[in-house]
Amino acid sequence: MQLFSNTSFDFLKYKWPFIAASLALTAAGLISLYVHGGPLYGIDFRGGAEMKVRFKDTPPVQQIRDALAPKIKGEISVVSITSAGGNQLLIGTEIADEKQLNANRDTIESTLRGMFSTGDTKPDLNNTASDQVADLLRGGLSKAGASVSEQELQSLVKAVKDYSTAKGGIISSFDELSGVSGVTPQVIAAMKDTFSLGPFAVISTDVVGPKIGAELERKAIYATLLALAGMLVFIGFRFEWIYGVAAVIAVFHDTIITIGLFSLVNKEISLTVVAALLTLVGYSMNDTIVIFDRIRENLKTMRRDSLTSFINLSVNQTLSRTVMTSGLTFLTALALWLLGGEVLNGFSFALVVGILIGTYSSVFIASPILIFWQDLMGQKKPASVQTPAKAVEKPAKVAEKIVAGRKAGRG
Repeated sequence: MQLFSNTSFDFLKYKWPFIAASLALTAAGLISLYVHGGPLYGIDFRGGAEMKVRFKDTPPVQQIRDALAPKIKGEISVVSITSAGGNQLLIGTEIADEKQLNANRDTIESTLRGMFSTGDTKPDLNNTASDQVADLLRGGLSKAGASVSEQELQSLVKAVKDYSTAKGGIISSFDELSGVSGVTPQVIAAMKDTFSLGPFAVISTDVVGPKIGAELERKAIYATLLALAGMLVFIGFRFEWIYGVAAVIAVFHDTIITIGLFSLVNKEISLTVVAALLTLVGYSMNDTIVIFDRIRENLKTMRRDSLTSFINLSVNQTLSRTVMTSGLTFLTALALWLLGGEVLNGFSFALVVGILIGTYSSVFIASPILIFWQDLMGQKKPASVQTPAKAVEKPAKVAEKIVAGRKAGRG
């Protein structure tokens, strides 16, 4: 599919405004990173406890944050999750050592119970483990005069918990359990006497120790640097070393600006963001290689033109491909960013920014490096192209001479 045909835009005419914008973004990002003492790492790297909590009604985010702040040391993040059915919060806390992990979880649960207390002192069915539910319900059924075997009791508890999971972890009324397999009116009566139903439920708890977080940070940096080094070697072998340097500088430029923007907007860098950065490294590199490959092909057939003309021609020839691939990918990432919710926000934000930066860096950052190098070396052509002693004639002129020769032979 060809969106554009025979375009002749002078892209490199505007290289300096884009280079200036890149320098400004890079400087702003580096200053922000310096002021903040480095990137704002998520719980994956710095270590901590993270709980996902679902509420019966819309939770008051700021009130919960204010209630937890004086009880837990370090930074506390309370984020609303809008992509998983609503009424969910992601509560994250830092830790000084691994002993605080369980303490932080207990503090969060007790604080939420205090804030959303129903006045009922009985155990909350929504936040009671299956084995505890079985123990308590056994006593309740015995008190109500209902006799069930241990196997029937375990099956009953499993059915109730499965129903709770299907409902998002929240059971609003005991009466709604009447349709669950094995739940009889006697069982419902026993549950009402034994349990209460709180307005929230802890869906999951993720814990990362500080030692593991530091190791993940180190490995993430190594993965990014090794990816860049591997691509430098490949492009240097496939083209020339200056092409590899230009491509790696452009990709490094994309990564630095993206991380800097994360710092400027105070967004956390998690493992999913690192995955997005590695995706962008490959994506931007692929876009750059496509242009470089077209430059190399044009150098073989049109040796008398300047390198600037080669680059402009090559970018115009690959313009349709760039618009289709980058444009469609950008629209997908933009939809994830706008509609994907908090969980995918960091990942999609990195993709949106990276695609924009990576697309223009292939043209306005990587390509000018080739021109600067040529000017520095005082050559009219890149090292890979040697200008012949005799100028190469254009194909049309060669064809004219062949026709004229044949006519002369017949004459």
